[in-house]
Amino acid sequence: MNERREFLHQLAAAGLIGAVAPATGEEDRAYWLRVMTRLADPVLGNLAARRLKERMPVESVAGTREDRSQYTHLEALGRLLAGMAPWLELRPQGGEEGVRRQKYADLARQAIGAATDPRSPDYLNFDRGRQPLVDAAFLAQGVIRAPRELWEKLDRPSRGHLLAALKATRVIKPGFNNWLLFSATVEAALCLVGEPWDALRVDYALRQHEQWYKGDGVYGDGPDFHWDYYNSFVIQPMLIDVLRTISRATPDYAALGEKVMARARRYGAIQERLISPEGTFPAVGRSIAYRFGAFHLLAQLALLRELPPGLPPGQVRAALTAVVRRMTEAPGTFDAQGWLTIGFCGHQPKLAERYISTGSLYLCAVGLLPLGLPPEDEFWRAAPTAWTAKKIWTGEDLEADHAL
Repeated sequence: MNERREFLHQLAAAGLIGAVAPATGEEDRAYWLRVMTRLADPVLGNLAARRLKERMPVESVAGTREDRSQYTHLEALGRLLAGMAPWLELRPQGGEEGVRRQKYADLARQAIGAATDPRSPDYLNFDRGRQPLVDAAFLAQGVIRAPRELWEKLDRPSRGHLLAALKATRVIKPGFNNWLLFSATVEAALCLVGEPWDALRVDYALRQHEQWYKGDGVYGDGPDFHWDYYNSFVIQPMLIDVLRTISRATPDYAALGEKVMARARRYGAIQERLISPEGTFPAVGRSIAYRFGAFHLLAQLALLRELPPGLPPGQVRAALTAVVRRMTEAPGTFDAQGWLTIGFCGHQPKLAERYISTGSLYLCAVGLLPLGLPPEDEFWRAAPTAWTAKKIWTGEDLEADHAL
């Protein structure tokens, strides 16, 4: 049944038939899982076999391949696991989905082992150049989101290697912008697993982002405002995860955590309104090759059951599914071997900044965070409903939008 529906959706996308009836939550979840595993298979499968460097292509801007080859493999691992982690952590492990989840959790642990073992041919770079700080932070965010599967179940040598890798990034000076949160996220993960952590790096990042808050749910990326999706790619999700993690060790940040979540709900409401009736959204700002990773924050709010008032889970699921489907099914999104290609809607290499390469693209996985909710959660059980733009553009009379 799901394969038939997928075929019908493809025909509808090609304009060969009319629109297909909305999918059930069960069908949506099955589709999201297929997207997640399609992303995961080449990365985790090859890294677990210690052949990632050998087999992963490095698509990049002309003249940058040698440079990006130093970082792209850690990008793929860290960004993929930041998105997969809540699903890997989900219980129980029984049933068809549970068996599949156990398979990928095992692969993820093997991949972490291969990436952090100095004797591995796939030992990755955690301390040369500046980029490793970014993707060590996404890997740390994965550990924060799945401590049982990605930390407690690691074998003892892999734990030691992972700790050494995360601590190695401390030699990298973060930029005076969202990069402060990369340092903070690494320290938060160390705090979570009971290691000594640098509270000053965390506090500095949090205080500076308070200074950079611009209003109506939006932060500057450093002192200046940038019209892009970095409030969702990095800033607000990492603020939330850092505060939730360190608050278990110190109560000092409870009031800040409440403010940050209120702002996040407002930005989440804005994000939902950006999704057009057709499941598209504005291709504005840098890093748009991260595709539906642009909805990291909205997906995180759904995962944490912190969606804004008046924004029901079934509506958010329908909107996000439309975006994921639109981008994933675009011809050229994957190459013949199943790796992501550079682009926004298909293969569009001219859209890449100089820091973009194959591994970077796996940040799209964070748009799938609600897979960490069980199938019986309202997010998956609720009937799909039209999202805000779809309602407005069909003439429905809605309440006016208001600033925070």
